[in-house]
Order: sequence, then C-alpha cells, then structure tokens
Amino acid sequence: MIWTLELASYLDEAPWPATRDELIDYANRIGAPFEVIENLRELEDTEEPYESIEEIWPDYPTEEDFFLDDDGSEY
Repeated sequence: MIWTLELASYLDEAPWPATRDELIDYANRIGAPFEVIENLRELEDTEEPYESIEEIWPDYPTEEDFFLDDDGSEY
C-alpha cells in the first residue's frame, strides 16, 4: 500500500468515521483513481470505523508539519 498526498487528497471529504467498505464505496462514487481503491482494499476489514486519514496513513502531513514565519516563509 503506497499513499501519496495526491492519492490521500481524494479522501479529504470522506464521511469520517467510516469503515473500509464505506471508504471504498465513497472512492468509487467520487471517481477516485484505481490506486486509491486498491490501497483501501488492502486495509484491515474490521468492524471499527476509521476516524480519519491519519489512521489509514499515519505519515499523512498535517498543518503542524509545516512551520511558517509571519511572512509565510518556511523555517
């Protein structure tokens, strides 16, 4: 399972929390690329829903990962 920012972005508006099957259904409905659906199929199929993309891809970058100065430049 390989995630990229581009692939993960298809799940930004997913109906969290969601089960694996609900996420696959969502990805199909929005026309997500084949790779997104394949990655979701590789997830463990549990009865517990996933709360967010971070549970699926722990390395998903968040706003906290980007440090910006007041002028908007990274440091």
